[in-house]
Amino acid sequence: MSAPRTTARLLLGGAMVFAGVAHLTFQRSEFQAQVPGWFPVDEDLTVLASGVVEIGLGAAFVALPRRRRTLGALLAAFFVAVFPGNVAQYLEGADAFGLDTDRARLVRLFFQPLLVLWALYGGGWLRRRD
Repeated sequence: MSAPRTTARLLLGGAMVFAGVAHLTFQRSEFQAQVPGWFPVDEDLTVLASGVVEIGLGAAFVALPRRRRTLGALLAAFFVAVFPGNVAQYLEGADAFGLDTDRARLVRLFFQPLLVLWALYGGGWLRRRD
C-alpha cells in the first residue's frame, strides 16, 4: 500500500470517527436537521445510529488495514446511502452546518461523490492494473 493511499485511509478513518462522535454529542441537532422529513425513522434515532456506524467504520478503516478493501467499499456505500439526506437538505432548504443558502446546500452535493472516491482510493480500489 502506497504512502498516499495509507494517508488517505487514515485521514478518512479519523474524520469518520470525529463525525460519528459529533453525531452523538455537540452537533447532534445539526445532523438531525439533515434527516429528511419523509424518512420513516425518528430523527434522533437516525442520527445516533448513523453516528455509531460512522465511528465503527472509521475506527475499523484505521485499525484494520488488511480489511481496507472491504471497509473502503462499505464506507463508499455508506456515503451513497446518506446522500438522499443531503439532497433532502437542499430540496427542503434545511439549515445545518452553516449551509443556510440554496447555493451552499447545492455546492455541498458535489462533495459527496468525492467522499465515495476517497473511500475507494483509501481502500485500494482505485489503482491501475498493469
